[in-house]
Formats: sequence, C-alpha cells, structure tokens
Amino acid sequence: MQLSPRENITMALSAVWSNRFRSMLTILGIVIGITTVVTVASLLTGLRAGMVTFFQELGPDNIFIYKTSGDPNSNFASPKERKRRAIKKEYADTIKRYATNVEEISLALFIPGAQNGHVITAKVPGFETDTLSMIGVTPNAISTSPKDFDQGRYFTDEENERVAHVAVVGFDLAKALYPDGNAVGRTFMLDGAEFTVIGVFAKAKGGFFGSNNADTQIQFPLKTAESRYPQVDRYMITCKGLPGHRKDALDEVDGIMRRIRGMKAEEIDDFSISTPDQIIQQFDKITGLIGLIAIAISGLGLLVGGIGVMNIMLVSVTERTREIGIRKAIGARRFDIIGQFLAEAMTLTGVGGVLGIVISILLTMLVGALVPALPSSVPTWAVVTAFSVSVAVGLFFGVWPAVKASRLDPVEALRYE
Repeated sequence: MQLSPRENITMALSAVWSNRFRSMLTILGIVIGITTVVTVASLLTGLRAGMVTFFQELGPDNIFIYKTSGDPNSNFASPKERKRRAIKKEYADTIKRYATNVEEISLALFIPGAQNGHVITAKVPGFETDTLSMIGVTPNAISTSPKDFDQGRYFTDEENERVAHVAVVGFDLAKALYPDGNAVGRTFMLDGAEFTVIGVFAKAKGGFFGSNNADTQIQFPLKTAESRYPQVDRYMITCKGLPGHRKDALDEVDGIMRRIRGMKAEEIDDFSISTPDQIIQQFDKITGLIGLIAIAISGLGLLVGGIGVMNIMLVSVTERTREIGIRKAIGARRFDIIGQFLAEAMTLTGVGGVLGIVISILLTMLVGALVPALPSSVPTWAVVTAFSVSVAVGLFFGVWPAVKASRLDPVEALRYE
C-alpha cells in the first residue's frame, strides 16, 4: 500500500481540521514567531526604502563635511563631537583650489531653531508655527542637490550679494502658511524680519519614518543668514564629485581637510565627512541589529511551537496506534508511515506559518493606515522565508514521532485498546 504525496497532504489536512482547536493551540507559537519576524521585516524594508530615496535626493555624488556626525539640524551629537573645532567657510575655497575630482562646492549655514532664549516662528496673519528649520545656502546649492519646485524659483547670486530677504520654503510649510496654495510673492515674518516667498519646493520624497524635514524647511541666501545670525558657525560644505569619481573625490577632500586642520597621520578625523551610501550603511547596521532581535524573539516562538508540535504528534501516534497497525497489516511500509506523520506535522506548522503571514500583512496595513508617516512594505523574500521556515520546523520536530510510529509492531498495534 503506497500513498502519493497528494494523498498524504489530504490526510494531514483532514487530521488537522478534525482536531482544529487543539491544532490551533499547538501552532500558536509558530504564528507568533512568524508574525513577529515578517512584521518587523516589513517595517524595516519600508524605512530603508524611504531612507534610500531621501539620500538620493540629496545627491548621490555628494560629499558632506560637517563638525559632527548625524543631522546638522539636530542637537544630539556626543559631548566629544560638540567640542570639535567648527567648520569654517574658508575651507570651501581651499578644497575648490586643490581638489581635482570635485565638480562643484556649495555652503550651508544651519540656524538653530532657538535664539536668545526664544523659539523662532514663522508668522502670517492668523497663523504661526515653530515647526520649521532654517538654512542659509549659496545659490549653487540647487545644483549640488537638485530639487523640484511646486511654485516659483530659487534665489540668484545677485540676491545673495545684496543680502535680499527672499526665501524658498518647503511644501508642507507653504500649505500651512498659505492654505489657498498661492505662496509666491507673499510675505511672512521670521524672527522679527519680513521675508518674501520666491519659491516652493515640491513635496519631498523619502525620509526617516516617512517624514522629510525638507517639507518644513526655509532656505534663504547665505549672506542673508550671516547678516541675521553672525554668531552662528554651523557651516556644512557639500562637495559634488565628478561623475564616477566620488570615491577619489572623497579621499581627496578628506586629505585636504586633514591638512587644513593640521592633523597628524595617526590622529582620527576631528570632523565628519560622509556620503549618502555611507549613511545608508550606518542605517543598515542599526536595522540589522533590530532584525537580529526580531529573529531571536521569533526563534523562541518557533521553538515553543515546534515542541508543541512534537508533543501533539506523539499523542497522535498513541491515539492512532490501531490505525497504524491496520495500515501496516494491509501493506504500508515504514516509509509510508513516516511520510504520513511528517506530512501532518509539516502541514500543521505550515498552516501556522500562513496564519502568521496573513496576520503580519494585516498588521502592516493597519500600521500604514494609522501612521501614514511610517512607511511599510511586505517583502516577498520575508513571506517565502517565513513559510519555508515554518514548514522546516514541522519537518524537524516531526521526525521523532514519525519514526516512532513507523517502528510500531503491527501485531501489538492491532491489539492496542
């Protein structure tokens, strides 16, 4: 008597369904483990996609030089980094003079959101917000880090030279200040000074947790920023490498900066120099650690589920001793008995895997609906891997019960009550 794989699976599904409540309790650990790992993988995949898009918008060939690591708009640098010497604007001229692999250089001055003990706000009649960031930049910044416009234009060299009070604002900030959608040519008050909007950036792509501070950013000419905030020294230099030569440009700029700062060969850089892909690699390390924690948690759930499956299969062998004896008596081989019980164990954990995947997809969709700023995407590899692992758990933990069933003596099994 030989059973085909299809017949084995049919019998396994029938056995699972006939004891569905017991089966559900048995595979609960499998469901929890698979749900955890697939949900975390989905959220991390979405976050990474947003980060990649964000840094591509900053310019894939760019090299960023700043005093500290991390976001220049934030104040979360380590105490050691905060003690570093500031980046001087004169460095840009030196780099431009000696760097042969750099195509263009722009300067940015990041203005802290609080000045003289008060938080800076943007005001128009009837509305005021402090959800903003301010940057003074050279007019060629639109070339080193190109951006699309929803309205208007960028400021010119002439406007920079005459310290014009003009500004280009982010998409969300423009919508907040001017709900009717017409922002160009209108004015707003910023820290006691009046600025005229000459341009509005298009909605930014990508970002961290789905948000992009470019949407609430105010950019105005560098010389205007320097005249308004002479005490601020938070300069960042952006060097655009020649196409295909960013690695050479990075090494070149790093060497020039070390010479400018008078650093010895054995000294570690006292400034931050980074590229978009380096920042993404750092992000991958963080998400990799989160992924390992998720795998550990899911592994515990799978272990518990696997032990439960082994236990229930051993009980099933005992309950079906006469059935096994009858099958052996009419010609079933040991291999057929092993195949039957392995198929049942793998079906049991496979069903748990499918349930876990379905729940994780629903959770991911729910998170996306409740928190639109948190991007999420269920990767195909996570679904395939999760199902494969769940079936493999059934195979591993089902071997001993299956072998035990195949070793039963048919005569003794038929006498079993």
